[in-house]
Amino acid sequence: MMRHARCCPQCGIRAVRVKGWVLTRPRDLPVAGRTIRLRWRKRRWHCDQPGCPRATFTEQVPQVPARARITVRLRQAAGAAVADGNCTIVQTARDLGVSWPVVAAAFTAHASTVLPAEPEPVTVLGIDEVRRGKPCWSIDEVTQSWTTTVDRWHVGFVDLVGGQGLLAQVEGRTSRAVTDWLTQRPVAWREQIGAVAIDMCTVFKAAVREALPHALLVVNHFHVVQLADRAVSEVRRRMTMTHRGRRGRNGNNATG
Repeated sequence: MMRHARCCPQCGIRAVRVKGWVLTRPRDLPVAGRTIRLRWRKRRWHCDQPGCPRATFTEQVPQVPARARITVRLRQAAGAAVADGNCTIVQTARDLGVSWPVVAAAFTAHASTVLPAEPEPVTVLGIDEVRRGKPCWSIDEVTQSWTTTVDRWHVGFVDLVGGQGLLAQVEGRTSRAVTDWLTQRPVAWREQIGAVAIDMCTVFKAAVREALPHALLVVNHFHVVQLADRAVSEVRRRMTMTHRGRRGRNGNNATG
């Protein structure tokens, strides 16, 4: 394998003239629970082949590509630990000594190899939002106004009666974010959806009515009970003020 490291990545011809040396320290998997400190003093070669646009290049092997600071097997192990090992991204990053974005990207790459390009048909679709991280803004040079580059809210699509679980998660909590994902699915896939379960959010309601006009709109039981409980609590507090001349205690939301 090392003899192929001196082959030019552009033309594939082995180089014979060394230009210099460079020291790299790629991170690798731990062995027996102990951290491995890997150092590779790589050679930088001249490519003397006529017509090759690559004048110089640095040695590389499949496990340590060019400009890589982490070995391929370490990335694969990080993605497999989250996908198959029932570990969180934070725990995996701590165990392997890498950062959170590295493990998140490794998990995405691992999942993309096993997940189908399109989800299987769904009869009951669930839509809900989740808060993820903090928002980021940037200033528009033309309008001199701040715009959101990273939204803290994401929308998740879930197969409620099948075994697929989470189908997708898109950034933003807007009607356009929901309709864009739904309209990207094939027409036959959308026509098989018989019901869509949401919370009491007008954004999701408008998106479902636009993209899935034939589907039955179902409201989550939890939010219905929560709304009824708030109404009963409001009546109880008002009656307490009317008959006893005082308010209910702070935090006392019980209906009884």
